Formats: sequence, C-alpha cells, structure tokens
Amino acid sequence: MANRLGQVLVHSGVLTEQQVESVLQHQQESGKPFGVLCERLFGISPDLIEEAWALQYAGLTRTIDPATESFDPQALSLITRRQAWQFRVLPIRFDEDDLMVATTAQHVRRALRFASNVITVPVYLVLAEPLALGSALCKHYSLPGMTAKSVMDNDFERMLAAHGAKKVKV
Repeated sequence: MANRLGQVLVHSGVLTEQQVESVLQHQQESGKPFGVLCERLFGISPDLIEEAWALQYAGLTRTIDPATESFDPQALSLITRRQAWQFRVLPIRFDEDDLMVATTAQHVRRALRFASNVITVPVYLVLAEPLALGSALCKHYSLPGMTAKSVMDNDFERMLAAHGAKKVKV
C-alpha cells in the first residue's frame, strides 16, 4: 500500500498516530486537504508539509535510467539550460498529454515546485540516480563548468553568485 502523507509525517517524527487520526476525522467532516488541516490544527509549517509531500511523491513514482529513454525534442524545448540545471529537471517526452520529467530523490521538492509554477503542461516526475541525471543534463543541456557530478552539489548556484546573478526562487 502506498505511503499516505500522515504516515510520512509520523515516520518523520512530525506527528503522532493520534494526531493523524484527529486530522483524518477533521478531514472527513470538513473535506479540507490533509496538509492544510495539519497546519491549522497542530501548527505544522507549510515547508514541513511540502517536504513530506515530496517524500511521499518520491515513494510513489518510478526510477528510470535517462540513458535508456527516448527523448522528444519538443519536451526538451520547454525549459532552458539554466532551468534544467538550477532545478535539476530533465523533460523526457510526452505520454499522452502529460510531460515526463526526471529529477533526483534529493530534488523532488524543488522540481515539483518548478514544474507546477513554470511548465505550462501537466507534468509527472520520475526519479533518476544523480550521476545518470547529471550525464543526461550534460548531453541535452550542456552548460560550461557543469559536469555530471554537479547535480549533487551547488556548482550552479555558486556560478550564479560569482557572476552577480540572483538566485531564482520558485
């Protein structure tokens, strides 16, 4: 059975089982989203809820190897090199109307936020190992100074800072 948000929050030590039951009861009565009720009833920060949601999402999606995927040039054209590296996202192809985008488990939260705020088509995320994603980013979105290992560190943010560019928060 898939991890529910409440289970993720209990496992992370944010909520107790009793608190989850209370939220579920309030949810049944009000119809409000689980995360909103956690914030309202127990003062859980929206950032913690978002992080738990990202962990839940990562547990539900599949892992792919970008080296074995077929890429759609139209999908690749939806974002810039800067966006691909900054948000660790790699558009792969369309499945029906939905865009498959790869990221790493470490970057799910950032990728989800970017995809929902910037990409104008429905997106679903899949996971890739960091070096595999980095290699694919180097192939499809080459950027001077970036290597496959750059996915695992903050090279891109350091490059932006060195050139006086502001970090874009999404």
